[in-house]
Amino acid sequence: MNMFQLLEKTAGKYPDNLFLVREEVNYTNFIELIKKRAATLDAQGIKKGDTVGILAHNIPEFPITLFAIWYLGGKCLMLDTNLTPFEYNNMAELTDCKMVCAEKSFFFKTDKFTFFDITTKDGAVKSELKPAVVESTDVATLSFTSGSTGIPKIVPLTHFNLVECANSLEDMGQWMKSGDVLYGFLPMYHVFGFAVEILASVHYGAGVLLQPTVNPKDIMDDFVKFRPQVIPAVPRVWEVFRNKIIDNIKAKKKWWLVYIVLKYGKFLNKIGLGSLVKKVQKPILDVFGGRARLLVAGGAATKPEVETFYERLGLTFIQGYGLTETVGPICISKPTKHRFPFAFGGPITNNDCEIRDKNEDGVGVLWVRGHQVFSGYMNNPEVNSEVFDERGFFNTGDMVTMDKNGELHFSGRKKQVIVLDSGKNVYPDELEALYMQIPGVKNVAVFEHKVKNKTVSYGVFSVDDKVTIDDLAAGVSAANKKIASYKWVTHFAMTTEDLPLTSTQKIKHHVVRQNLINGEYPIRKE
Repeated sequence: MNMFQLLEKTAGKYPDNLFLVREEVNYTNFIELIKKRAATLDAQGIKKGDTVGILAHNIPEFPITLFAIWYLGGKCLMLDTNLTPFEYNNMAELTDCKMVCAEKSFFFKTDKFTFFDITTKDGAVKSELKPAVVESTDVATLSFTSGSTGIPKIVPLTHFNLVECANSLEDMGQWMKSGDVLYGFLPMYHVFGFAVEILASVHYGAGVLLQPTVNPKDIMDDFVKFRPQVIPAVPRVWEVFRNKIIDNIKAKKKWWLVYIVLKYGKFLNKIGLGSLVKKVQKPILDVFGGRARLLVAGGAATKPEVETFYERLGLTFIQGYGLTETVGPICISKPTKHRFPFAFGGPITNNDCEIRDKNEDGVGVLWVRGHQVFSGYMNNPEVNSEVFDERGFFNTGDMVTMDKNGELHFSGRKKQVIVLDSGKNVYPDELEALYMQIPGVKNVAVFEHKVKNKTVSYGVFSVDDKVTIDDLAAGVSAANKKIASYKWVTHFAMTTEDLPLTSTQKIKHHVVRQNLINGEYPIRKE
């Protein structure tokens, strides 16, 4: 089965269920819109096997165009809306992208591909235009998982990978139902947003309420008007919501009462004071529309106190773990007691995991295998040979432990990916390749670091003797303009000494970071 066939199956089962909630488009009408968009793209010369990019916020034309590309047998290049023309050109060239369907605000002059206005009004359905013959092993999406400059890692996901991810989300069946409204403000170009807003919705016959902005007022208005049952968000957003709710209650001088009732809610229910608990919970739950049932977190670790807050409100809070290489959630937690530190359950249906090279504390590297795991980076055999073993297991590079309940707990990253407080990933190898082009830079190490209790991408530069801190600052600033602002290194240190290297001449990032903490790089820009 391919993705369009999966959609047809769901539409046949739930034809009148809304898919696009805000626009009041049901599954039957959604397929009609896809066929119209497919006719438009066909007239633009798109054919089976072509790579077509999507560069847009969470607007209805995004999923319509996505499925239209699949209808025609094309591959979709998922483009981050936070990047630069320099990066988009590189990504298009590396994937042989023919066209990018984008909002007009993203258009720029380029000879690498043609732009198509994704908000274009489509004409009629072409009855003679039938769905392309697409095998389950054909590539459905292409995503960049290690940046768009330097030597990138491009993840091709097949229709089989996507359909199997949708099927495996049946493991969430006790919390999600047909006809549910799922709030969609996670960007769909990112695998977390894609998995829940597209795959989970289609699997369950649920509707997605798309929100293209992150304006808190718009989001809160949506909660009240549309009353979603399922809300996915990155941990930072859940923390912001929690803090805002607590601040509002404190302003009314009622926090002490609310805190006690929530903390001892289970006990109060047992002794017949459940009505008091519900009375305290209701105004808080009404902030989310009053029907919220399931909260989903992913992309980074959730603080224990944040998760506990929502669970005490009577909401189910689950944590997912996954990578672009696994179509997002390959592990999902089950609400149980004492899941901290950060637990994300075990592998979902048709996926396996192994913990290898454990230390004395039981911490080891997580390897995964299964229907959701991609088959290898595009045109990158050297890296593929490093991350896959002979049994088809993929090295996630993440360090985990397993508790007596079979729940996996995140312990850190063996690979050097930086996860910002926003949940966005930054890849040091991309930045290091970029900054090595600065005149006078001999070597550079970029790693995750805390500055004023905020997670940042920090750089330590080894430079020639004549380079000053002002020279370096100017070079870093110029290089930053080539990449998305969230990736920028704005905090760095400088040394004329060589950085510590391994026997294979790779930077020892952990040693450089410790040297920084020890004050061995006194010339800094903070």
